[in-house]
Order: sequence, then C-alpha cells, then structure tokens
Amino acid sequence: MAKLAAVQHQHYPPSSLSLLSSSFSDFSGTRLHACIQYKRKVWQPKGALCVTASSTEKILIMGGTRFIRVFLSRLLTKIGHQITLFTRVEAPIIQQLPAFAVPRRSVMALILSSCIFLRVGLGNIALAQPSVAFREYIDTFDGYSFKYPQNWVQVRGAGADIFFRDPYVLDENLSVEFSSPSSSSYKSVEDLGPPEEAGKKVLKQYLTEFMSTRLGVRRESNVVSTSSRIADDGKMYYQVEVNIKSYANNNELAVMPQDRVVRLEWDRRYLSVLGVENSRLYELRIQTPENVFLEEENEIRQVMDSFRVNMVTS
Repeated sequence: MAKLAAVQHQHYPPSSLSLLSSSFSDFSGTRLHACIQYKRKVWQPKGALCVTASSTEKILIMGGTRFIRVFLSRLLTKIGHQITLFTRVEAPIIQQLPAFAVPRRSVMALILSSCIFLRVGLGNIALAQPSVAFREYIDTFDGYSFKYPQNWVQVRGAGADIFFRDPYVLDENLSVEFSSPSSSSYKSVEDLGPPEEAGKKVLKQYLTEFMSTRLGVRRESNVVSTSSRIADDGKMYYQVEVNIKSYANNNELAVMPQDRVVRLEWDRRYLSVLGVENSRLYELRIQTPENVFLEEENEIRQVMDSFRVNMVTS
C-alpha cells in the first residue's frame, strides 16, 4: 500500500499545516490514502516542510484516463477542484470521470491555426473551432485536381498516384488512382451503370484489397450512400460511401474456438469520388475512422466536392 504523507516538525504551530484528505481504491480493492497539499514558498530551515491549503483550483491533467490519473482526477473533483483532462475523448474510461475532457486532436488543430479562445466560468471551458484551410493539388500531366487540408503531409511510395495523410490520425488519408488508357475506354462515369451499381463495385474492390488470411478475422460491410452530381466543369461525378468493420479474436491457446472472444479491430468510412476523362476512370479515395468522420464530415465533403478530372493535351 502506497502512501503520500506530509511531515512537519513539532516546533511549527499546528495552524501552519492544513491537509485536504481523502481516499480511494486501487485495482485490488486495497484502500489508498492520499493527502493533497499545496505549498506556498516561505523561508524555512533545511528539512522543514510548511504546507497550506489553497482555495478551489483549476487543474490541467495531461492524459488523465489511465492508471493513477483516473483516481487522481476523481479525487481532485471530489474535493472541489475544477479538472480539465487533455486526452482522447473516445477512451471508454472518460465517461466515468466527473471532469471536462478536451479532445487532443481539436486542441492541436486550434494551436496550429492560432485560433484558441478560452472562456472560463462556472467550471466550463469553451473552445472556438477554427475553419480548416485547404491547399489545391493539380496534376496537369495525368489530368486531375483536388483540395486537401493544408496540414496533411504527402507520403511517397504508398502505391497510389498521389497520397496525403493526416499527421495526427494515421488512419485518415486520401489518394488518387486511375485506370490505364491502354486498357480502358471510358466515355463517361455512367459506363459503370447507375450510382448504386458503382457503389457495389467500389465495395467489392475494397473488400478484395483488405482480404486477410488471418484466422478468426471477420468483416462486416455495407454501402452507406451513393449519389451523382454535375460539377461546375459540366462533368458527372459519382460519390460512394461505404463502411467496413473488422472483427478478430486473439487465438488464445488452450481455449476452444467457440469460447474465443471476437473484438472489433477497426471501424472505418471509405469515400470515393469517380470521374471519367481521357478515356480513364479516376477515383479519389478518402479513408477515415468512423468516429473521426463524424467530427470532420464537413471538411471531408469539401475535399470530395473539389475533385475534378481534366483533359490532358498531348
């Protein structure tokens, strides 16, 4: 049992020491006793400890959803302090904490864009969400263009013609692929059939690419939506959204197959924009975790709507 204790020499008057005491439990059920103290710098002999209690404080805890910080957050909140956790909001334990959680991704975006507005009052913190700035990528050689978030980085050697990735969420990225003019003779995106048929083909292609030979892997997939639109260049584009979930068990030894627990590995949204030009089928692909998509849907749709295919002059 670990203890955090304050020691005071007897020649100090008792009124100079004020402790805010509480207790909480560790994972084994053992009671842990803690004394939360706030020090005020005063002159004192070497080895002496003078501790006084302060009024309610605003406390920031970095990554407060694991191990001791969970209990510390509960304890500080219980004794009246205002706690802010700087962490990932998707952590399940966050729902059990009586504190205000600030999404780490949102804060980093706010810092980079220099648009942080804090309003502290009654224990709440309000953050103003900045508008996302975009850059335009134009490929005059292959004939396509699109906009992407300016803080995304290009990754070379990823297998696609062009590949950009979110530097903070590695599973969030976009790429462009197209067919070879020597092996295709597309005249319009309608050569794929109606948008619903194109959606089935896109989903089948994704499932083929993500096929796994691991034992115990199961995939669930569905076409979320399909649509068509005429852009300002006069060309028709198809938009397809699919969701794919991957489940797997950890193949425990000495456990019968029917007793193994199957868990969700990942849950992702895949969005494709299809267009035809230069006898080629072009596809803009966006991959993002499902929970991130819900947060960034507006920005992702701006990227999708910006995709254009252009005539290549030889």
